Amino acid sequence: MTNDLMVLDCTLRDGGYVNDWNWGFNRARAIVGLLSDANVDVVEVGFLRSGDDSQNGRTVCETIEELNSFLPQSDSKKKTVYSAMAMQSNYDVSNLTPYSGSGIELIRVTFHEYDIKEGLEFAAKIKSLGYKVSVNPINVMGYGDADLLGIIRQVNEMMPWQFSIVDTFGSMKRRDLDRIATLADNNLDKSIRLGLHLHENMSLSSSLAQRFADMRLDRGVTIDGSLMGMGRAPGNLPVELICDYLNDYSGKNYDLNCLMDAIQDYIMPLHGHSEWGYNPAYFLSAHYNLHRNYAEFYLDKGTLTNRDINNILSRIESAKKNVFDKAYAEFLYENYQSMELNDSQALADLTKIFANKEILLLAPGMSLNSERKRIDDFISSRKPLVISVNFTPADFKVDYTFCNNNKRYESVVDKKSSVIATSNIVDGDVKYRINYNGLCGTGSQNINSLIMVLTLLKKCGLKIVHVAGADGYANGQTNYCRPDMRAYTIHGKDYDKEMATTLNSLNMDIKFITKSAYEVA
Repeated sequence: MTNDLMVLDCTLRDGGYVNDWNWGFNRARAIVGLLSDANVDVVEVGFLRSGDDSQNGRTVCETIEELNSFLPQSDSKKKTVYSAMAMQSNYDVSNLTPYSGSGIELIRVTFHEYDIKEGLEFAAKIKSLGYKVSVNPINVMGYGDADLLGIIRQVNEMMPWQFSIVDTFGSMKRRDLDRIATLADNNLDKSIRLGLHLHENMSLSSSLAQRFADMRLDRGVTIDGSLMGMGRAPGNLPVELICDYLNDYSGKNYDLNCLMDAIQDYIMPLHGHSEWGYNPAYFLSAHYNLHRNYAEFYLDKGTLTNRDINNILSRIESAKKNVFDKAYAEFLYENYQSMELNDSQALADLTKIFANKEILLLAPGMSLNSERKRIDDFISSRKPLVISVNFTPADFKVDYTFCNNNKRYESVVDKKSSVIATSNIVDGDVKYRINYNGLCGTGSQNINSLIMVLTLLKKCGLKIVHVAGADGYANGQTNYCRPDMRAYTIHGKDYDKEMATTLNSLNMDIKFITKSAYEVA
């Protein structure tokens, strides 16, 4: 058994998904330098991709020479190996010059299950140019044992420097690692290293990496990580954690101070703008071994609870799991939201209730606080029927609460109030339930709660409606009257104007009694 353990840092490559690889030359060089000073064995500098160049210090380049420009001045005392990654489907290998004897010497090749043959041929061409090659098939967890053995047989024929276990969807657990690593170790040529690339969907990357290091496989092994786990949410194995573990238990000598400097100076400032790390939705995508973009797509909707996301992800067909299909994801979302039901009785009841009544809608904008007296005076003098929208205010007595959003229903709607809810709200004590699709509009405002409740009132025969608290979205987000509320979705700069146009199209007399950006036609 050997103890040939190496750590590969992929911050500039995999972490670049967070900032579109816009590191800047000086920052990228500094990060590479600090990782080299920390004695990290392999530092991945970026992507090789056709049609891209390193303009403005972006670590996605078309030539190896451009990527080499990010490397620090050579130091004969340093033993760090520099690498790049290339996907056979988006890089023309004819643009790759032979290895010159310095600079980037390892190229990691990645490919999907549907282009294995092309991927391995691509890897063989790169090897013929003098580079060390690592074969990194995407989503090893998606392969059965027989399929994985088939890949390993082909890998043995081309004899790369390394073969990697890539847990693309973050769905690997300890017994999965034991099974796949043992299968690979028993069948892979002993001269080929075995790598491991993990994601943080289940917060298992550190424990799995430690387990892999402790397996003492009969070959050299390499463990990938990135500074602070930086990468597309939920991120990667934090490289500093595995370095610390190997220092303690495997006799390694990684300089944690250099890693801490790199994190402090270059990674933490980015973390404040683009979060990565554990999130239940990404755990669920891993649970079903799905492409992470499905979880991201449903999170971005801003209307779904974790339970909702779980229910939708569970419905994704096997053939759709490995490659994200946006149209298919949207179809599942709309189908889930619709929850068709017969709402004729509810509409008839509400029509009677609203008949000959003045209606005041309370949206949750900050003006409910700043213009409180105006609202109080209106309620006192006009005695309207008050309907709150997607929340229940603490400072106003409401007759009904309208809700079209599971997250709002769970967090800020008083279940004791008389709730009018759309059919996607499947739990709870809802007094009147209305078909979701019957209230949807068109365009970017199709599921806006104000549009939907006004559409409901129009269906009930209302022509005049008073509105307070519909302040609009300033700088892409709104300020809420309650500190426990937050924006689940961020709207574009033209959203207020689009809302005004949509409100006008309802052909209702909408009277704003507090200031609203939606009054702009």
